[in-house]
Amino acid sequence: MTATDIVYSLSEDTWDERELAAAARVMASGRFTMGAEVKSYEADFAAHFGSRYAVMVSSGSAANLLGIAALVYSGRLKAGDEVIVPAVSWSTTYFPLTQMGLRLRFVDIDPDTLNIDVALLDAAITDATRMVFAVNLLGNPCDYSQLRAICEAHDLILAEDNCESMGASFQEKMCGTFGVFGTFSSFYSHHIATMEGGVVLTDDEELYHFMLSLRAHGWTRDLPKTSQLYSKNPDPFYESYNFILPGFNLRPLEMEAAIGREQIIKLDGLVSQRILNEAYLKEALGGLRGFRRQRPLQQSSWFGFAFIIDPDCDVSRDQVVKQLTNSGIEVRPIVAGNFTRNPVISYLPHSIAAPLTAADDIHKNGFFVGNHGHDMRRELDYFASVMSDVLNGK
Repeated sequence: MTATDIVYSLSEDTWDERELAAAARVMASGRFTMGAEVKSYEADFAAHFGSRYAVMVSSGSAANLLGIAALVYSGRLKAGDEVIVPAVSWSTTYFPLTQMGLRLRFVDIDPDTLNIDVALLDAAITDATRMVFAVNLLGNPCDYSQLRAICEAHDLILAEDNCESMGASFQEKMCGTFGVFGTFSSFYSHHIATMEGGVVLTDDEELYHFMLSLRAHGWTRDLPKTSQLYSKNPDPFYESYNFILPGFNLRPLEMEAAIGREQIIKLDGLVSQRILNEAYLKEALGGLRGFRRQRPLQQSSWFGFAFIIDPDCDVSRDQVVKQLTNSGIEVRPIVAGNFTRNPVISYLPHSIAAPLTAADDIHKNGFFVGNHGHDMRRELDYFASVMSDVLNGK
């Protein structure tokens, strides 16, 4: 096969006539921001994952900001507190923490799972540490048995950035439901697509109420009458523009929520197909050598397929990426590699617990390709063929 026969894209469209009908329904309604569709989607989302509360926002990045801000304004974290984070993740795992006055403490990743190395956590904890912000990278769940035990032993908050891992599970419990909150993304290239969009899940009623206010300017309008956060005036005119917190505008669109209601129905099927695609890829690669792959700890939802070229391989990562790209296969770094190697780090108050050896390996030798919710046997055969050619010097 050649690049003229097939194109292996990073993402795909998961919509059909049902999503188009949902969008048309919103257009006809005349209500375009944060109304009945958003409330229904939040209820559907919370029920799907078994959580008490869901708050829809404009993106997964906004979900992280909202969850962190709720912890700060509720008094559970304060400026200067230290938060342990993995050295490999997306930028908006880190930015909301520093934007809310917190200090990052980077811990290396496990070279196989690509998630935070729990064996390094105890040694990384200092007197200033107040939280662990765990990231389920590229669909792969963290070891929540150990993470929870460590957090409980040191009285640390545990929260989850699950934006890349919707549908993943650990010990039959859904990722995004282990911490005090968990965040999700429904950006176009993710497991479900609402154009832009994100959700925060929590079982904590107080945090939920803080998030309802912070999501929309810090006003009181969206708080329930029974909220302990604030006693609402019975006059709705008074509560129209009444502000109690220095909030944001993270509101989602009704159209995104309407599409999301259709997408969440499809989620289990989309994830199941992604799992089948991974099993086929493993078989297609056969005994090909020169790289290692991300190892799932438990049930990964396989956001994509990560590869780390062996340092002693005769072919470099850059050579592999070039040949894949020239063959019509879209390739990306493994998220942002070792994030402390990004120039933006100079703006972020942080410390590094120990050498980030595995993260550096990812930074220099790693890449990933996409996974989709449809049968990808044709694309995966093509990918395996190109990988075989480049690794064998053809």
